[in-house]
Amino acid sequence: MNHSLKALTGVSLVVLSTWASADALQVRGMAASCSACHGTHGIAQPGMESLAGVAKEDFVKKMMDFKTDKKPATLMHQLSKGFTDAQIEQMGAYFAALKK
Repeated sequence: MNHSLKALTGVSLVVLSTWASADALQVRGMAASCSACHGTHGIAQPGMESLAGVAKEDFVKKMMDFKTDKKPATLMHQLSKGFTDAQIEQMGAYFAALKK
């Protein structure tokens, strides 16, 4: 491998690493918007549902039910429509990875 190709490969790895970090930060930022009701790091106060440790599939199903108006809500049906299906999947994975 010549020197230019090695340098280009190194730069590409740095760029990909930065993008991966930005995606993780974006997901964490989206999840942080849930903290007002569902608590910091998904651990809610009594009377509200905690999201930390919830199975990804359960989180996604509930959010999609809110988004499609299958599950009644006072606020979640509006908030869920602000996220793409992919973003809901990402947040589901984020909350599932948190400890209860």
